[in-house]
Amino acid sequence: MPKAPGKKKSGVQFNFLKAPVVKKTEISHQHTHYTVSAGADVSRISASSSTIQTPVMQSGDSPALTSPEAELCPEHMDLDLPIDTQTSSENNRLFDIPIDEAYLAFLDGQSGHSAEKEKRLRPKGDESLKDFVPQAGRFLEELIGLDGRSELSTNSCAKCKKECGEYECLDCFGREMLCSKCITNAHTNLFLHHIQHWNGSFFVKTSLKDLGLRVQLGHVNGEQCLKPEQARNDDFVIIDGDAIHNVSLDFCGCGNITQQHTVQLLRARLFPATVTNPKSAATFRSLEYLEILSYESKLSVFEFYQTISRCTDNTGMDPPKDRYTSLLRMIHEWRHLKLMKRAGRGHAYGGIEATRDGECAVLCPACPQPGKNMTPRKWDESQRFVDILFVALDANFRLKRKHVSSIEADPGLNKGVAYFVEETTYKEHLKPYMEDKEPKCTCSRHDAYNMSEKKSGHGHAVTGIAACVCSRHDMKRASGVGDLQRGERYCNMDYVFHSATKNAGVSSFVVSYDIACQWSIKIKERMATFDPTFFVNDPNVTIRYLVPKFHLPAHIAACRSNYSFNFAKETGRTDGEAPERGWVYINGLAPSTREMGPGTRSDTLDSHMGDENWKKVIGMGHSLLRKMKAAVKDATDHVIAHMELTATLPKETVARWTREVEAWEDDHNETNPYEVTIAGPTQAAVLKQLAEDEARDLEMSNDMSLDDSVTPSVLISLGIDLESEQRRLKASAKNVWEHALDRQRTKHQLNLNALQRKIDSWISYQQLYFPGVPKLRENQVNPMTEIKAHDIVLWLPSQIKELLVVPVHLQRIEWKIRYSQAHEALDVIQTQLQIRAHLYKFKDRFVRGQGPNTKAKNTIAGVDKKIKVAVDDYHTAFDALTSLAPLLSEYKWKEELLPLRSEDVRDISDGKHSGKGKESEGKRTMSWIWKKVPVGDMNDEAFLTDRLRSEWCKSKARAERFDEEVSLLSEEMRRVLRFFVWKASDWNEKAVSNNWQVVEDIPFQVEGRIAYAKRQADMYMRLKAHCEKLWLEIPAHISRMQASIAETASALQQASRNVSF
Repeated sequence: MPKAPGKKKSGVQFNFLKAPVVKKTEISHQHTHYTVSAGADVSRISASSSTIQTPVMQSGDSPALTSPEAELCPEHMDLDLPIDTQTSSENNRLFDIPIDEAYLAFLDGQSGHSAEKEKRLRPKGDESLKDFVPQAGRFLEELIGLDGRSELSTNSCAKCKKECGEYECLDCFGREMLCSKCITNAHTNLFLHHIQHWNGSFFVKTSLKDLGLRVQLGHVNGEQCLKPEQARNDDFVIIDGDAIHNVSLDFCGCGNITQQHTVQLLRARLFPATVTNPKSAATFRSLEYLEILSYESKLSVFEFYQTISRCTDNTGMDPPKDRYTSLLRMIHEWRHLKLMKRAGRGHAYGGIEATRDGECAVLCPACPQPGKNMTPRKWDESQRFVDILFVALDANFRLKRKHVSSIEADPGLNKGVAYFVEETTYKEHLKPYMEDKEPKCTCSRHDAYNMSEKKSGHGHAVTGIAACVCSRHDMKRASGVGDLQRGERYCNMDYVFHSATKNAGVSSFVVSYDIACQWSIKIKERMATFDPTFFVNDPNVTIRYLVPKFHLPAHIAACRSNYSFNFAKETGRTDGEAPERGWVYINGLAPSTREMGPGTRSDTLDSHMGDENWKKVIGMGHSLLRKMKAAVKDATDHVIAHMELTATLPKETVARWTREVEAWEDDHNETNPYEVTIAGPTQAAVLKQLAEDEARDLEMSNDMSLDDSVTPSVLISLGIDLESEQRRLKASAKNVWEHALDRQRTKHQLNLNALQRKIDSWISYQQLYFPGVPKLRENQVNPMTEIKAHDIVLWLPSQIKELLVVPVHLQRIEWKIRYSQAHEALDVIQTQLQIRAHLYKFKDRFVRGQGPNTKAKNTIAGVDKKIKVAVDDYHTAFDALTSLAPLLSEYKWKEELLPLRSEDVRDISDGKHSGKGKESEGKRTMSWIWKKVPVGDMNDEAFLTDRLRSEWCKSKARAERFDEEVSLLSEEMRRVLRFFVWKASDWNEKAVSNNWQVVEDIPFQVEGRIAYAKRQADMYMRLKAHCEKLWLEIPAHISRMQASIAETASALQQASRNVSF
């Protein structure tokens, strides 16, 4: 009967309630979740609170080192940022910042933008490039013209007008032809410029060294040294950013400044290749350029050296002197020194030698760090979660290292002061565990986990790295990276986790890891063996272990709830997948680092991880802004959606479900409210029920069995099992062809013989219950044709149909077993599809090389085989049900069990089409196999209530997570501002401190230390001001969100007064 318009069915024994009409917001709903209390009060999101307005720093004012707490509001939802009430309307546009077009396209795709809008987003082409085409000929003429002297064809020198002008500098602005003396005098301090000589017909390369220029170190410009010392063999090589130069270089031997050659080079901004008798150096700008270039492009030193070598000579006939090894050493030392400089070790007593483990790491400004970005305060109990430290563990098997060099020959320079743990202590920890076997995985099969365990270490000293990062901002934690020697073992992951978090100083953690459900089981016992004081054994510290969202589908059902970020309170919208995103930036180093020695490799990775962290720090303003923009919008969306859903339900029901959720959150042993408890039947459960029914019939003398050992249910069940065995044997017969090995043919024939004997035995019992079957079988069999065991028709009730009269109770028995067989096959298909999807992603990300790829493909092929078997089982069960349904007047079953086509067998995240015609997320259709439907024999009302409870709980979780995300982001923004203030204060203290240890008491060194510290302090205050400017509109935006939710809550409460439950 059709339902009345404007009404919703509220569930079992509920009356139809008039759905309250609430003014909708202009925000489009997405497929997400929500949460409020039984009384429709919004969880945590309260009425908008006022913000304290403080004046905005005017241009040119120097930022004061005041605590941001004086500027910021303490209220939990209000961001403590100064608001400029005089900002122009143009600047009042919300989040008016430049965003990458690809990111905008992604956002539009999420909201399902139209084809016309998509067309507008596409660039029409580079008009300037089109304009260039007709001018290309003129450009070419000008380029060729520069190979001659053109208007400079006069023979006299452009400066002295006396000598013949035969030389031109390619680096000086403007073209001049000078004589050798004039061009040498003009380049006294520009000795790395490129010079070319006109030989009468064309230009040839020459150098200032060939023209007699000598470079004097240790003296001011033009001043001659009384005792110059030539570089050894007068053959000094300087590497610059675009060439390799031979230079005639003289060191100062008169002691004007220092006798030390390396110091003279450094003060000329030349980095010496050796510390004694240097013959080579690199300019600071070339090392700076190489450092940044390698960070951005993952360019190897060899590729850079080859580039500048070819820029020096691209014919191969006059190659520069080989300084590749020298450049390798110089960039290694340069990165180490810059690491120490940025960490303030040049301003600390003890200098480099006194550096502690992890002290040079770039810290995350948004994560809670006591003493740096946290202030003591009395939190409302519901808001303590904003100080949780979120960390994530993961392993990367691309960053291997071959058996090259040793720690003795290549110990490295950092030695644990940044991200990699200190090698000696780490290896001492691993020694007792080298022969231990990892515990067996009890969650699903975790093929990906097992594959990582089997990762071959043949030819490799290191098979990958393990890392601990902050899971909300994807920044490597100090001392949070370690090498793997044989797969992803607990002893490695435990040590990395311990090193990265032991000094965190917070009392609450959320730890995510792909296999957290296994790793966390005995972590307290394992940690107690090497550090009993570690916080995992501290009763005052709260730790929760979760599985990243991307990896969760591969786990068993219990893990998908117990370890889900979506259902874990106080986690916001954290997904735990930060390490996976971070590997993208570092994997480009794999080809070069696998050939390095242990020390060089760890130092190189340290540098790149530090740069990655630094880019996150300077991008924190835009990053948190984008997250907050999305979180506020979605929080409004889903909290209102949950309020509307809650308003249609009886208050007692909502209160009961709320208690169930809270009980499960406190103890996962309680009944899980998120799961639909009414599930499909299994064959084992059906057979058990049939056996119990037959036992009751036996007690009441209604037993219809014709044999003491084979009852009707046993007969039908055995027949279905034989049918399954026939299918499997028939499939394996395809692999036995005429040229197969004898042992394969023998094995197949033995299996056929065994099946034939089983069928013959079963037929003897079948004749008792189906007397007419022998005649039916005789009529259907051609005596001239050999029938193999897997082709024999068993003549079960579904196959007999109306050819014989079959007792109804036998048809009903097969119906029940087939019905459960179909549901069970669907469950197997779902599980194996999830495992296959996870394996494919694991293979694409981690597996490299022919051997590992072959093993991975074989594992995936095994999963495909299981899927095919389950699909065949479903088809057989579906056909049997189709045959039996008219005989038993069963019709509702087709509402839940549909024909299974090949395109239906796809993962939950896959659309109907793939490849070029793949559906977007906004248009993706889910296969019907993932859609839960009520089981035919069960009460529809009971299923509706069960499903409604599950959806309401998920709705509650969605709303709470978005609500929490807004709170977390607000506090993270406050922490970022505090962190920048702390860093600025720290550098200012270094500027006035006398704690540093000087090598030589030279005034300019003291001034340099003060200047660098002041510059760093100024940089952090400018970062703070930059973030404040970006976040100006956030408090107002949060207030609008609160007002919208409060308005909806009021409207729903008003409407509920007119509705009686």
